[in-house]
Amino acid sequence: MRLLHTSDWHLGRSFHGVGMLDAQRSFVDQLVSAVTENAVDVVLIAGDVYDRALPGVDVVGLLDDALVRLTGAGAKVVLTSGNHDSAIRLGFASRLLERGGVHLRTRLAELDQPLLLPLDGTAAADTGAEGAMLAIYGIPWLEPRLVAEPLGVETASHFEVTRAATDLIRADLQRRSALGTVHSVVLAHTFASGGISSDSERDLSIGGVGAVPLDLFDGFSYTALGHLHGRQSLSPQVRYSGSPLAYSFSEAKHQKGGWLIDVGPAGVAGVTELAWKAPRTLAVLRGEITELLESSDHTWAEDAYCQITVTDVQRPAQAMERLRSRFPDTLVLGFDPQGGAVKPAASYSSRLAEAEDDLSVCCGFLDHVRGRQPDDAERAALAAALDNVRLQEASL
Repeated sequence: MRLLHTSDWHLGRSFHGVGMLDAQRSFVDQLVSAVTENAVDVVLIAGDVYDRALPGVDVVGLLDDALVRLTGAGAKVVLTSGNHDSAIRLGFASRLLERGGVHLRTRLAELDQPLLLPLDGTAAADTGAEGAMLAIYGIPWLEPRLVAEPLGVETASHFEVTRAATDLIRADLQRRSALGTVHSVVLAHTFASGGISSDSERDLSIGGVGAVPLDLFDGFSYTALGHLHGRQSLSPQVRYSGSPLAYSFSEAKHQKGGWLIDVGPAGVAGVTELAWKAPRTLAVLRGEITELLESSDHTWAEDAYCQITVTDVQRPAQAMERLRSRFPDTLVLGFDPQGGAVKPAASYSSRLAEAEDDLSVCCGFLDHVRGRQPDDAERAALAAALDNVRLQEASL
């Protein structure tokens, strides 16, 4: 049996103000093709299917289309909810959807209720008949303050509630294993220690706070994690698939993809990478504006979504307009002056108090609001304007 591990679709998300629904449709096209070409039996989606609890109508329509096409291609779908999803809304009509091959695991009551599948063609999926079986469990995002009491946990922490959830799964596995060979796959949307975070995972605790240790997943044949957006292996049996698309410039170097998991009567037989093609390249550029505009080293970025940091000592005039003449999809522009004399930090009011004359006040204001002193032409225009004001006042 072949499984495909995905997560963090974040349907409905934008990228620095640019809508991504078309790019997400392209991903769904790739996913359906991959299911057909690789004879995938089960698609796993480990949480954050949507980007928000109340997705738009067109976003819900995209998920509906994806599920119809995946099941039409012959795959079952097992889906858990993430911290961006509304577990209640995502889990609506779960019993009805199960008849069509879509298995939602969004409620605590479903933690120890796996999807059971025969691995050798002799076992019955709904019984305890002899033969190797695959049990697929789903752990949705567990908000400690909300689930600690129902799970019988005294301390409301990610560690404690996740341990309680995995204990329930192990108890169910032990019961089923008494009747025959059972291999297990667990979906979990959580931050496991050892993972590497990126900017687009919002409200993510780091530095060990809110993380769960890998040994909570010991004993499972494979753990399909979601929450972090970079595909990575924490151990041979515990992996993040990452998001299928880049959702921040910190993911510019990510190689997006999923994991194909082959499971047989003896257990997991192999795990291989599956790559997704990015609809747009991401470019993170840095340098002085003249070099950025003229160097052939940056030709590759002309059709990319760009994050550019300009390092000129003084902030260049019309920087965004000039950069977009070469890089039209510059979405983020920053300034980090390099190489100039370091100015002592001073408040605007203190700088204003030190101004020698009206022209210095005007020039200081321009420096304050745009990060560079006026050039000679601008200084001459300001001086002329001040002279006109003085002449008008003298004539009154």
